[in-house]
Amino acid sequence: MARYIDITLVKSGIGSPTKLKLVLRGLGLRRLHHTVRREDSRAVRGMINKVPHLVRCTLVTENAAEQGERHP
Repeated sequence: MARYIDITLVKSGIGSPTKLKLVLRGLGLRRLHHTVRREDSRAVRGMINKVPHLVRCTLVTENAAEQGERHP
């Protein structure tokens, strides 16, 4: 069963160091309250761990993704 993570930008990266802005861009987050779905991998988790104060994450399983449900 594939697992995904929904990542939402909840705080702006303005004023953050350039490296953190690049991490946000690498995750695909472009604007406030923008949500992207990424596969749950070590690389994505590492990027999230760099900017936990700027993002909110929700774990989504493959079955829930098909039905539109989310797991907290």
